[in-house]
Amino acid sequence: MKIYKNFINAEWSASKSGKTFLDVNPADRRDVIGVFQRSNASDVALAVRAAQEALPDWSSMPAPKRAQILFKSAQILEERKEEIARLMTREMGKVPKETRADVQEAIDTAYFFAGEGRRLYGQTIPSELKNKLCFTVRRPVGVCGLITPWNFPLAIPSWKVYPALICGNTAVLKPAEDTPLMSLLFAEILLKAGLPPGVFNVITGLGREAGEPLVKHKDIRLVSFTGSSEVGSFIASTCGKLLKKVSLEMGGKNAQIVMQDADLDLALNAAVWGAFATSGQRCTATSRIILHEKIYDQFLKKFMNAVKKIEVGPIINQKQLKRIHAYVLKGKKEGARLLCGGGVDREGNKKFGSFYKITVFANVKSRMTIAQEEIFGPVACFIKVRDYEEAIRVANDTAYGLSSSIFTRDLVKAVRSIEGIEAGITYVNSSTIGAEAHLPFGGIKKTGNGHREAGVTALDIFSEWKTVNIDYSGRLQRAQMD
Repeated sequence: MKIYKNFINAEWSASKSGKTFLDVNPADRRDVIGVFQRSNASDVALAVRAAQEALPDWSSMPAPKRAQILFKSAQILEERKEEIARLMTREMGKVPKETRADVQEAIDTAYFFAGEGRRLYGQTIPSELKNKLCFTVRRPVGVCGLITPWNFPLAIPSWKVYPALICGNTAVLKPAEDTPLMSLLFAEILLKAGLPPGVFNVITGLGREAGEPLVKHKDIRLVSFTGSSEVGSFIASTCGKLLKKVSLEMGGKNAQIVMQDADLDLALNAAVWGAFATSGQRCTATSRIILHEKIYDQFLKKFMNAVKKIEVGPIINQKQLKRIHAYVLKGKKEGARLLCGGGVDREGNKKFGSFYKITVFANVKSRMTIAQEEIFGPVACFIKVRDYEEAIRVANDTAYGLSSSIFTRDLVKAVRSIEGIEAGITYVNSSTIGAEAHLPFGGIKKTGNGHREAGVTALDIFSEWKTVNIDYSGRLQRAQMD
């Protein structure tokens, strides 16, 4: 059984705690991926110190030079794409088609931010005073603490690591304990690409033992977190007290609206894919399907026929399996009609893994728990509405605001939806899932705290604006007074 160590200052080191944990295949829990370090505050301190010491040289390196390293890492990811995808399938459970896409997203992100190394634009701004030059530049924040989830174990770390590095920051990454291998492979690839020691460090372990000390460490200037709203709220309050910069990307309760004039076959394909890709374990998963009453029965029948032909992969762990089932029981108790599924799948070899049956609820009301809270599993909820206005009200009737979708041939309704749906992302005639590396990603309300990942907007998270004033008048000029 292979033992994996933390990656600190370009070296592999055991945890000071002396403790380890097992990483297992969720499709077959008899298959142990390896033994990983159960890090603690001492390991965090070592990693942060390495990042702090590497910061001056890395931040002073010209951004185009930093970009060359990012570009090289993208090439290595391309070369190893199939190998990494197969390891990810074993570690996380997604089918190879999806894990290849996860790796490809990291590749796309690397190339995108490598390109930003020759931009990182500021602004030249006219002064109100004579003989004075004003402009703005981006500066690094410092040492960044990055905490990532298990469902996109390479793509999401890449969303944080690449913009952090291109802006001249150094970083310490704490991946989810269910998928630590992908982050250590990422570190190995960046090292091979020429990243200097200490610029990027990885510590594995549990949230309270490793993640919390990382958030609270005095030399961490910025925390970027993707995960649950509950943990995100704790991180936000902690960073607020410590006056740290913080970026949060959290949950979703995403809705796909299907109007009576929609292309129903297209909407059907999108709903099935959006609800059950990655076994529903996406923050952008289509967990609510809002149907106009005129096509409700017809669409639901089509949907039920379609789901008979598909299978979903495993749920990440036993704890999450129990959580999903608790929501299903609550849905039944509150009066939703269970059409299929509703239990743990133990057929054949699945008894050795963490599988949950595809579950569909009809007659769901907007205020039911299963229509309000994020389930993060293969559970779809159908809600009937009378008209477009009610559809928008129901779509917005949630504490979250990440992704959304509407299917309609009516251009007016489509444009009104872009304005009216409370979400950071809206698709017209497409699924709620499918982020692209160069587009801003994030949400409103309980989903986030105003920042966006991916695209050029990520640069605003990982850099600080500095305003520069150069007065060549030869005298003291006073703004608003002279």
